[in-house]
Amino acid sequence: MELIKQLVPLLLTGSLAGLVLAVGLNTDRGDMLYVFKRPALLGRAVLAVMVIPPIVAGVMVWLLPVSPAVKAGIMLMAVAPVPPLVPGKELGLGGRKAYAYGLYVAMALLTIISVPLVFDTASRLFGRHDVVRIVTILGTVFTGVIIPLAIGLLVRQLAPAFASRIWRWVYRLSMVLVVLAFVPILAKVWGPMMHLVGNGTLVGIAVVVLLCQAGGHFLGGPDKMDRATLATTASVRHPGIAMALASANTTDARVTAAVLLFLLVGLIVTFPYTMWVKRSARAEAAAAKQV
Repeated sequence: MELIKQLVPLLLTGSLAGLVLAVGLNTDRGDMLYVFKRPALLGRAVLAVMVIPPIVAGVMVWLLPVSPAVKAGIMLMAVAPVPPLVPGKELGLGGRKAYAYGLYVAMALLTIISVPLVFDTASRLFGRHDVVRIVTILGTVFTGVIIPLAIGLLVRQLAPAFASRIWRWVYRLSMVLVVLAFVPILAKVWGPMMHLVGNGTLVGIAVVVLLCQAGGHFLGGPDKMDRATLATTASVRHPGIAMALASANTTDARVTAAVLLFLLVGLIVTFPYTMWVKRSARAEAAAAKQV
């Protein structure tokens, strides 16, 4: 049992890094800099991904009659953007690779600044004195994003054909490992998580996710696929960062339970939007063939 407790964090870290490695294997310098070279896109992305979610979550937890631990879990997810599975999900919707990957890289790098700033602001507004050191976030982003991304880019530079062949397999294997890593975590907090059902937490989380999704959709610009890409990036949050922030400030299992409940509810709530985007894309493609 003790061995499993030690292996789960390593498996989770490695699998999330594997997802980022897949991004590096399937991208190039132009994709990485796509959003940074377009200030208007970058500004709308920051607003949708890093500003709107914590504001919406802050209002919601202020209204919800739930425990402070649950409110903390919701806020932590709102603070933590861009999980590694986002680019793959966006490409599955038909999003442009340059925008999806450029958006991911830009938001991941800006996380170093946004997470400590938003976390500190939220803590003060709720009368708490929790802190997160920028070194902690820098270490998480460097080991979980920068290093695997750099390795993927290097492999693609030296062996582009090889990188093109293996990136999908790396992504799929990493997704399987992510699920395996989350199973024991989910089992551990299943009891506390079920206690959150029926007290308004589910509805509150769903409202937060939907509003974040709507913000990304309307700020995504005129292109439907770009709107879908930004909506996905804004509404899907990073449970790894959220749990890292939680472990640095509390040992209350209800916080982790709220984080995982947010993840599960978010996946369910965003599913209809995903299906709508896919159906619209198929219908437009079919109409274009008939012209």
